[in-house]
Amino acid sequence: MGVIRHPDQRVAILIDTQNLYHSAKNLYKSKVNFGAVVKQALGGRKLIRAVSYVVNTESGEEQPFFEALEKVGIEIKTKDLQIFYGGAKKADWDVGLAVDAIKLAQKVDAIILASGDGDFVPMVEYVKSQGCQVEAISFGRSSSSKLREVVDDFIDMDEHPSDFLISYKGGPRRASLAGRTEGRGEGSSRAKNELRNEIQKVVGTDTDNL
Repeated sequence: MGVIRHPDQRVAILIDTQNLYHSAKNLYKSKVNFGAVVKQALGGRKLIRAVSYVVNTESGEEQPFFEALEKVGIEIKTKDLQIFYGGAKKADWDVGLAVDAIKLAQKVDAIILASGDGDFVPMVEYVKSQGCQVEAISFGRSSSSKLREVVDDFIDMDEHPSDFLISYKGGPRRASLAGRTEGRGEGSSRAKNELRNEIQKVVGTDTDNL
């Protein structure tokens, strides 16, 4: 599967935060480096919007996580955890993310879904029918095979997990993604600043009402 990318493409990246979080936790007992995910997905194109869909917990312990996302230019959309009679809990953004993707399809050249959830297959098919390119990035082992089939391109984070995980000890880290230099404080700091600059959100007026 191949896809054409060029620097002038306008890109929106929609992050199914819960999906990636639980995949990283279950597969690698680690946490996701969302900045690295955005950088790899973007591939040198024009970032119009990067949005992370998250759920507020009862304790509010997620605030530092929200701040970390905002520091690298990722917008945050939140909703409260729903607790039903009897203790059942519900927390997902599937419908909200899909609606945003459909609205953005007329305003960008490519939408990148950071998720492996097969529930997004109908959304992907519809957005593609509107002439918008759809790509996905996720951990292949926890991704729907149908989703991988319908997107125009799929980046499998399982191929190089250390590039996308924080403090992952499973293998040597490559410096290629974010230009990181292991063991060199100055190089590491410079790489972080470059990453932050590259994925700063550039929200056009035509998408401000989302």
